[in-house]
Amino acid sequence: MFEWVSWLGLAVAVVVALVAVVIGIGVISLIVRGISRLRPGVYKTLAQSRQRLRVLMALLAVWAAISITLPVEDLSDIVNQVFLIAVIAASGWLLIAIINVLLNRTIARYPTDVPDNRAARRVRTQVQLIRRVLAAVIVIVTIGAILLTLPGAETLGASVLASAGLVSVVAGIAAQSALGNVFAGMQLAFSDAIRVDDVVIADGEWGRIEEITLTYIVVSIWDQRRLVLPSTYFTTTPFQNWTRNATELLGEVNFDLDWRVNIDQMRERLSKVVERTELWDGRTANIQVVDAKGGFVRVRVLISAADSGALWDLRTHVREEMVTWLQAKNPAALPRTRVLMVENEAAVRTKSSPASQNRGLFSGSAEADARRQEFTGAIPVQDNVPENLVGPEETDADEAQSSTAKRVIND
Repeated sequence: MFEWVSWLGLAVAVVVALVAVVIGIGVISLIVRGISRLRPGVYKTLAQSRQRLRVLMALLAVWAAISITLPVEDLSDIVNQVFLIAVIAASGWLLIAIINVLLNRTIARYPTDVPDNRAARRVRTQVQLIRRVLAAVIVIVTIGAILLTLPGAETLGASVLASAGLVSVVAGIAAQSALGNVFAGMQLAFSDAIRVDDVVIADGEWGRIEEITLTYIVVSIWDQRRLVLPSTYFTTTPFQNWTRNATELLGEVNFDLDWRVNIDQMRERLSKVVERTELWDGRTANIQVVDAKGGFVRVRVLISAADSGALWDLRTHVREEMVTWLQAKNPAALPRTRVLMVENEAAVRTKSSPASQNRGLFSGSAEADARRQEFTGAIPVQDNVPENLVGPEETDADEAQSSTAKRVIND
């Protein structure tokens, strides 16, 4: 006679449970397909959650079948414990999928393939961070729920709580930098300082924000490299965000040209170049002479584009077109280095006349001779000195010298 509480009954009960699960899944699929006709994309969006729901339904059905028909009572506690842990894990797994579905539907409302996608990039950044935080919380709660089902978990929890003070201090000191990166990542995501797909210059590299996590940020560099920076870098180090408020940018192209360049013709040529390309957004296209020194004229071409990628291509396009035009139509504007030949002039200057060689401060001219006489000529003798200013002895000495001089002259 057939009995359900037997190994054969257990097998039949498991088969019946799985068949019921298949029927239930089929009914749910039909309902979802009907909804997807009214709201396209729902069936595809729920693909991940449908798979996890099937696993959870199968576990519950098999658990119920085994617990009812298990012939050995001693194995009941072990079987129930195993299935309880599996159901809790599958429930957490399904909950993560449901949260992903809801967040993906939120992101779908803000497309990023539009010209002005600043709000969409902000929402995408915040949703990615919320997704990771919720996933981490669900995993922790699931593990905690599993531990609570194990015998002796209460004692283990009490001992952990008793030493929570010391553990928190040690963990805080050990994970200071990691926690700093976590809070920095949350600050960046919700302060709108940077967003996913923002164009930045960080650590001297130009690229786009590809991923923002709780601890690090990935920058996709233009040459397909990836720059991984800690979150604290963007909160403690200055960086450039080219798409902070808008994607439109201004760029410049500089030329060092000859002074004979025709600026008006260059302006006319620039207007024709930018009007023929789709890279220009129609806002700014101008030429200015910003410097003129060192034998060259610095000409700056100022242009605008819708985003950084278009601006780079537009700058290179304008540079190539203007260089080609200068070579073909305005060769006089090409930069030249001029050399002044002064060899003969230097030889004439070094070959001076004899008169100029003898010309000096005290010789070579009448004025110089007079100047020499003032400093090196004979000192005149004053003969008419009042007698009252000359003493008797000086008078006798002068008369003796005068008589001696007269004798010498007579002789």
